Amino acid sequence: MRRLAVAALLLLAALPLLAAAALALGALFDASAWRALAQDPQWPLALGLSLWTGLASTVLAWWGAAALLAQGFVRQTLDRLLRGLPVMLATPHAAFAIGLAFLLAPSGWLLRALSPWLTGFEFPPPWPTTQDPWGLGLIAALTAKEIPFLLWTAATQLQRDDVRQRWRAEHALAQTLGYSPQRAWWRVVWPQLSARLYWPLLAVLAYGLTVVDMALVIGPAAPPTLAVLAWQWLQDADIATNAQGAAAGGVLALAVLLSALGWRALHAIAMHRTRQGNGQRGACSLPPPGAGKGAGRRNVLPPLPLGEGGGEGGGEGPRANRLPLGALLLASLYAAVLLALAVGSVAGVWPFPALWPEALTGQAWHSVWASRSTIATTLFLALASSALALAWSVAWLEFAPRRWDAALRPLLYLPLVLPAVLWVVGLYSLTLWLRLEGQWSGLLLAHTLMVLPYVLLALSPAYLGFDPRCAALSASLGHGRWQFLLRVKWPLLRRALAASAAVGFAVSVAQYLPTLYVGAGRFASVTTEAVTLATGAQRSLTSAYAGLQFLLPVLAFALAAWVGRPRRFTVAA
Repeated sequence: MRRLAVAALLLLAALPLLAAAALALGALFDASAWRALAQDPQWPLALGLSLWTGLASTVLAWWGAAALLAQGFVRQTLDRLLRGLPVMLATPHAAFAIGLAFLLAPSGWLLRALSPWLTGFEFPPPWPTTQDPWGLGLIAALTAKEIPFLLWTAATQLQRDDVRQRWRAEHALAQTLGYSPQRAWWRVVWPQLSARLYWPLLAVLAYGLTVVDMALVIGPAAPPTLAVLAWQWLQDADIATNAQGAAAGGVLALAVLLSALGWRALHAIAMHRTRQGNGQRGACSLPPPGAGKGAGRRNVLPPLPLGEGGGEGGGEGPRANRLPLGALLLASLYAAVLLALAVGSVAGVWPFPALWPEALTGQAWHSVWASRSTIATTLFLALASSALALAWSVAWLEFAPRRWDAALRPLLYLPLVLPAVLWVVGLYSLTLWLRLEGQWSGLLLAHTLMVLPYVLLALSPAYLGFDPRCAALSASLGHGRWQFLLRVKWPLLRRALAASAAVGFAVSVAQYLPTLYVGAGRFASVTTEAVTLATGAQRSLTSAYAGLQFLLPVLAFALAAWVGRPRRFTVAA
């Protein structure tokens, strides 16, 4: 029965995933499309911009998250550091890009705050601050959005009791050998943690190289990134131009693959150098106490001075309980972005360089409320897809053998690593073949396939790390498997289950390309409306839709926090 259940689960998920991937890759076997792409003068520079923005943002997010984790672990303020993550994770990429663009634009709040007292500008200057040709705005937006995701995925590992206690003990042991708390982190804990973050990092890398919605809002425009260029070609009515867009998606897929292999190679080299520097076998072993200060710093990634106490002995002194400066700056940026969206959504006439609108109006929110069908579509898709993905993930983690799970993870993570413009070609072809294009069922299938890997990635550490002795104890008391699941395991894991469902909800709300293509223009979501309006000049309506795009996931994470709150028991006298 267990094997039948696992086979049924595989059919439910693996079949559509394989079919979509096969159809997406099958679109690449068009020689005329590749010839047309090779003759197009835009794609080399567009590919260079994609590589530059994607790789730079991934490296910055990786280093920033690692440094913040180091300081939170050493100062034992990790819980405080992670407290604001739900709000950051709930902020969709497109909404964050829109708010950041409103801050950095020539007529944005940042320049308004400096004018006219410092700059003397009476009119917005012609500066390319949001869609700059170097992609700096897109790099900043991607970095700020991916640091919380990497922090959260790392926290799911650090919050496992067995892993946390072992790493704490190893960290304390390293300090008894003469290592400072910071150096002990980079020598002992980080090599083990970084190896567990390969798939989250690959998801960040793939998204940064192939993002469309954020690049449309804040990325370079002339030329755009290759993902935006492919999206524009896929929207064309000409079949040959469509095929050229699919070929551009294939180039992006190859770029993701080569970048992932390059990262693995660099990581292996860094680990090899660490072992040579240690003079011992194993990534986490320590050099002898007399190896010298220089030997202790040859690690996988050196610490960055993002906050106070980042040097030697950063976990000591009166500042040890304070949050790192980097965390405060990141939180301030999110607060400024959300404030810009909130004020922009109710702003009336707002001449430059006034810091505050001349009048406030709720007209934009009235327009949003008038399109209640858009909100209903978004809510239905998010609730249904996250519930289906959570149910499948729980069943898979419960019944699938560990070797099957390890072998099939690459297949289940396909939507994370394939370029969005190429993946949506496969989804669209699949729904056409199933005659579900432009229907609710097809749109739900597309959203569920996109949500599933994120839910599985979020739930796996807590579920697989559950203490197996609880099952043995329950069985010794005469309880069956379902009693154990319903009364012991799932109640104890309700925090992880609720958080994973909230992540799935947020991912579904943020879906742009699947809603646009598989829905065939018949279904509008909050995200499609926000991105479409961002290319126009309706600041208040754009802010209202982007604000709603943020509010819906925040409510989901708030509900998850309430469901997963610790229970308090009172003992009767």
